Amino acid sequence: MTKLPAITGDAVIKALGKNGWVVKSQKGSHVKLTKRGIKHFLIVPVHGKTTIPKGTLSNIIKDSGLTVEEFMGLL
Repeated sequence: MTKLPAITGDAVIKALGKNGWVVKSQKGSHVKLTKRGIKHFLIVPVHGKTTIPKGTLSNIIKDSGLTVEEFMGLL
């Protein structure tokens, strides 16, 4: 299994954007992403230059329907 990188919320949003996810709204430091054809949405925390905790990043990747390897390819 590929090791998760230490990345910021902005980098996660940029990578998911390459997979068709778009920013729908933002409330405070949490960005909501949606994708055409998918009924659920993703929440990505964006706290400046702070990296996202590994568990949170793992859940975001899983909820997006990607594998860790696919996500790493988008970075």
